[in-house]
Amino acid sequence: MAVQFEKPIALGADHGGYALKEAIKQHLEERGIAYRDFGTNSTASCDYPDYAAAACGAVTNGSSDFAILCCGTGVGMSMCANKIKGIRACCCSEPFSAEYTRRHNNVPGRPRCGPRPRLPDR
Repeated sequence: MAVQFEKPIALGADHGGYALKEAIKQHLEERGIAYRDFGTNSTASCDYPDYAAAACGAVTNGSSDFAILCCGTGVGMSMCANKIKGIRACCCSEPFSAEYTRRHNNVPGRPRCGPRPRLPDR
């Protein structure tokens, strides 16, 4: 059974989260879930607050019920989103946190982290 949403999901990313945002778009398209992409549209360096503000703006103006924000760590997007009146965002890097953040805290903005480089073993 497919999940249905009344309004499109707002998506936003900086250059560090671009690839993840594109993968999320494909996932949503395969399931027939509507979304609005607020950029960025490449891996060229950019300022994450611009894209966090645009996607969160769709939530605060009522055109989306929630947003998924992607950046290199998820932290920058979280911090930026949480400065916007009416937005509560949490950095989620795995499914359990994402599910329970939404279920128990009704957080409409869910920043995600993009691919991280592998750290050397110590």
